[in-house]
Amino acid sequence: MKQQTFVCVHGVWHGGWCWSRLANILRARGHRVTAPTQTGLGERSHLLSPDITIRTFVEDIVRHVQFEDLADVILVGHSFGGIPITGVADLVPERIGKLVYLDAIMLESGETWFDLLPQDLAEDRRKLAETSTGGLSLPPAPPESFGITKPDDVAFLKPRLTPHPFRTFTTALDLKHPVGNGLPAHYIECTDPPYPPAKVALARAQAKGWPVSRIATGHDAMVSEPEALADLLEEIAEEL
Repeated sequence: MKQQTFVCVHGVWHGGWCWSRLANILRARGHRVTAPTQTGLGERSHLLSPDITIRTFVEDIVRHVQFEDLADVILVGHSFGGIPITGVADLVPERIGKLVYLDAIMLESGETWFDLLPQDLAEDRRKLAETSTGGLSLPPAPPESFGITKPDDVAFLKPRLTPHPFRTFTTALDLKHPVGNGLPAHYIECTDPPYPPAKVALARAQAKGWPVSRIATGHDAMVSEPEALADLLEEIAEEL
């Protein structure tokens, strides 16, 4: 198959590091893969500040794509990473070949992530952020909450998870165009076990008529099943 350019965008508490297994497989198959880390997380956790909003995350990926001079990108957003890739598609659609939502969140313009959460869960997370950091960040959840149970996978994930900038949960995504901005898009559902926060996005993707694929693994598929995910991403990249 032809060489593809994949840009992989991580979710809550993660960083670009979480894609390393998948990236190594795709690169060995001749593809270009980048996995930028959002401001305030991973190796950029020293930049954590109350000024980081969802707009920051969108700008992180827009600038990455522009400064790397990437084109015809297969833009993959995992979990919370589905929010910034929607924003990127809104701003630089000419750089994007296809959007892939990997068990990902999907917001409409004017929505925040907390708007989609049950009110009691959102309030619990607000309290946890307030008591742990004065509202600056939300401490990481355990790897098991992402469907990660194998000891080697837990050992890879747990020490690398970092607190997440809290205002990205409470600031709205601002779009000038409909979600996806007319670009080809594909949704991947992780089914074993399913990840409840992704249910709304899956329903929205189905309502838009986007193709949906399923992979029988937990939420962090790039960690637990990187080979199977690489195969699926190659298939999706080749779709008309």
